[in-house]
Amino acid sequence: MNREFVEAMQHLALERGVSVEEILEAFKEALRKAYIKRQKGYRKEEIDQGKGPEVDVYIDPDSGRIEMVEVRRVVEKVEDPDKEIALAEALQYDPEVQVGDEMEFPINPEELSRMAIQDLRQILTQRLKESERNRIYNEYKDKEGQVLTGVVTRVDNRGNVFVELGRGEAYLPRSEQIPTEKYHPGQRIKVYLKKVDKSAKGPSLLVSRAHEKLLEHLLKQEVPEIAEGIVEIKAIAREPGRRSKVAVMSHNPNVDPIGACIGHKGQRIQAVSAELGREKVDIILWSKDPKEFIRNALSPAQVGSIELDPEAKKARVKVSKDQHSLAIGTGGQNVRLASKLTGYDIHFEEAEISDLDEALRRAAEEEAEARERKAREEFEKLFRDLG
Repeated sequence: MNREFVEAMQHLALERGVSVEEILEAFKEALRKAYIKRQKGYRKEEIDQGKGPEVDVYIDPDSGRIEMVEVRRVVEKVEDPDKEIALAEALQYDPEVQVGDEMEFPINPEELSRMAIQDLRQILTQRLKESERNRIYNEYKDKEGQVLTGVVTRVDNRGNVFVELGRGEAYLPRSEQIPTEKYHPGQRIKVYLKKVDKSAKGPSLLVSRAHEKLLEHLLKQEVPEIAEGIVEIKAIAREPGRRSKVAVMSHNPNVDPIGACIGHKGQRIQAVSAELGREKVDIILWSKDPKEFIRNALSPAQVGSIELDPEAKKARVKVSKDQHSLAIGTGGQNVRLASKLTGYDIHFEEAEISDLDEALRRAAEEEAEARERKAREEFEKLFRDLG
């Protein structure tokens, strides 16, 4: 071996995206296994079990010079001739050797048979693949739960999409796609890294365009108040590509959370919608009061009184006939998203206009009383703190 060998290793490392050290270690392992298999007659399974002689390989990374040795331990009585040598025989090589010492017996790498060289290539290729798999897994295992930008490389005949994320190819199954979107090679898309698995075939990177976390990431990206923690996203309910509801609140009384998310002339929410295939995104005000939260979640429909069964997580909502279809939404979408957002199973009860007016009046009075009570408590607390 010479300097050309070292340069070839460096080129291979660059091509495979692994370090020169990994290439050299893979080459050493390949040499060792090829020698044991072809020169000593052991099968691959036996070598993997640790059978055969102990072989050490040394490669000078500067010159490319290779040294191989068999290592045997000196014993009184030999039980494993591949790994041991009798003291009487060892003394013929070194008069000062003692039981327990290790002796090295040189191997000429050039004496490897043609079949061994073929094995060497196969083993080296396999080791390099393993190194690449480990590198990809280690690179992406800590990125699970993050949103990444990738490029579509191909779409198979079942509609599954493969996305290049840099050093690894991710899998975007149809179940994780936005149904209204079409994907094509070369297209840049944002994806949520849902799961990173390690298997015998290598790391599996599962990504999603349908996950709620992708919507959350895009909102943080477009709305500085969310990124800074002034506005908080409390809950998200999503039907990918069609419609989503996002419940928000503000930690600053001077900041309108809904207005912050929508942006001037709707620019912020439109940018988020465009990234999700024109998915409609409703921003609603979160409330710790379940009734108020449900009322907000059912917008744009106007509903009347709400009766709750907190243990069963059920809500019975009065609604006028002209608001009933709006509350349900096309194909039940509005109530379905509201239920998912609030965690309550919502059922409607049609009310007469007069009944509904009375229910709305009572609801408005209850809300006013609640606001007045809260203001009074805060006022009293202020004086207690001052005292």
